Amino acid sequence: MTENAIFLPSDQSLTIALFVLPQASILEVASALDPLRNANRHLGNEAYRWRVVTPDGRPAPLTCGLELPSSGPLAHAAGAEALIVIAGYRLNEVATRPLISELRRIAPRFRLVGGIDAAPRVLARAGLLDGYRATVHWEDLEDLAAAHPEIDVVPDRFVIDRNRVTISGAAPAADFMLHLIRARHGAALARQVAASFLATVRKGSEPQIGRGPDPDLDPRVAAALARMEARIDAPEPASATARAVGVSPRRLEGLFRASLGTTPAAHALDLRLQAARRMLTDTRHPLAEVALRTGFSSPSTLSRALRARFGQPPGALRRQI
Repeated sequence: MTENAIFLPSDQSLTIALFVLPQASILEVASALDPLRNANRHLGNEAYRWRVVTPDGRPAPLTCGLELPSSGPLAHAAGAEALIVIAGYRLNEVATRPLISELRRIAPRFRLVGGIDAAPRVLARAGLLDGYRATVHWEDLEDLAAAHPEIDVVPDRFVIDRNRVTISGAAPAADFMLHLIRARHGAALARQVAASFLATVRKGSEPQIGRGPDPDLDPRVAAALARMEARIDAPEPASATARAVGVSPRRLEGLFRASLGTTPAAHALDLRLQAARRMLTDTRHPLAEVALRTGFSSPSTLSRALRARFGQPPGALRRQI
């Protein structure tokens, strides 16, 4: 991990501008700002300062229905040392060409430019991640890598590469801020801030969804779930999953019913349908591609399955973008 001078010990105040796009998550905003606020509280001074800017300078509507106040448009970020973009849903609507152009123009003014959740896709469209190592929310990893082969895409929680930082979601945003606090003010302060939120310090190189053992989940169920999640585009029969984890199909079904209240086949199908719905609402992939990437034999087969699961055909789901 290659870092820049922002991550050296310093008593100088650091100003971060958050560029929040409409339909971002309030949790991501809080995860970025509250560790800084808490660090200031422990230090007794404004070691960290911030300002929130939005595309039009007006309050940004968030996914929860609340509006986030803004200090102005993107131009008001000038003077900050770091610019962090926060984006969530409806990128095709909110990440307009003028916004991309303005972001590309203003980026060289900052010592560090970054993005949280879906925002690395915005940075990529602006050409700001070309030749960099980067991450993005796990739902967007494949799309980012396919659309931008010039970026070294990895499934880490957050990645710092020279004057760029990419952060995969809300919890990793807090991880990154703790990393920044540790770098500038020491491990003791970072641990104090983490303890204030009943959190732990996690490394950026940790996988996004590579969770440790769940003490409440049978290891065979956990292994089966991992196989299903890794085979969205090429699902295997429940009997094959059972063999792979060392039990009979009947035993695996009993374990699933006891742990999750469903069957292995039903759970695997739901994973694929949830993935298909995400692609329909968050991307412009043709229905045929969505079907292929979620393991359905044809668009019509996927359409019938979506209607049965969500009560709506693909077109109606896509109009929710």
